[in-house]
Amino acid sequence: MRLFACTPAVAALMLCAANGAAADDHAGPASPDTRAIIFADEFDGPALDRTKWNVIGMDFWVNNEQQAYLDSPDTIQFANDIEGAQGGALVLRPVYRPGVDSRADRKADFISGRIESQGKAEFTYGRIEARIKMPDATGVWPAFWMLGNGQWPDTGEIDIMEYVGEKDWTGVALHGPGYSGETPLVNKFFFDDGTDATDWHVYAVEWTKDAVLFEVDGRLTYRVTRPMVENYGKWRFDNEKHLILNFALGGAYPFKTSRIAQPYNGMPQATVDQIKAGDVAMYVDWVRVYEPLAGE
Repeated sequence: MRLFACTPAVAALMLCAANGAAADDHAGPASPDTRAIIFADEFDGPALDRTKWNVIGMDFWVNNEQQAYLDSPDTIQFANDIEGAQGGALVLRPVYRPGVDSRADRKADFISGRIESQGKAEFTYGRIEARIKMPDATGVWPAFWMLGNGQWPDTGEIDIMEYVGEKDWTGVALHGPGYSGETPLVNKFFFDDGTDATDWHVYAVEWTKDAVLFEVDGRLTYRVTRPMVENYGKWRFDNEKHLILNFALGGAYPFKTSRIAQPYNGMPQATVDQIKAGDVAMYVDWVRVYEPLAGE
């Protein structure tokens, strides 16, 4: 595991939980304020910290997604005036931009943003969390997740939060050899009355050598253990993984949820209109990684 120094300033920030309460108000299986922070990005600067993040470009394409990724201030932005954010926020924004896509086999009408920490911040075990606010837009597919370094799915994938625009729930999953794609290790978390994915929430995993525990706002929502995984294939969660934040549009998961086929696979005209109006974005207040639990 690659460790990253925790400065006093960053450590002080970690003592605040998502809604301004003390960090020991977390109801999950660990108290992160008792552990060192090994990586953090508060997204308070005017631009992306490229010592921590890579930006994915147009060559990348999976899952019949309807966007092309572009390293641009149109798709990767920063704001200091987002209601409810604790300081600045990263803004990943899809944009309607026909004719920009350079792939002849895709020709997407949209551009969007995807950042990854591969080669710059990679981890084996620990607590990984981010405070995120989703848009109310059917058929979008933003996510916060982790991948191993190597051929997919052999080195494992942890989906900490996936969203297809149905604001009453978000999803989680594990992928690996024998349990990829239509994985059996998947779960939906349905929000309580009075809140939904368009509010700020902290999405987290507590990752150990024998289990991955998923949380929303410190509440344990799903637990996958090594024996559960080994019903289907090999446990691929003892290796380094990097962080990913991306905003996809349409494609396999939204389509399989809604069966919307027009005007885009998985995405209706109403969402296209919202994107054209500039009303669709994923807001990320911060990302934090804590050292593994003692003994891991």
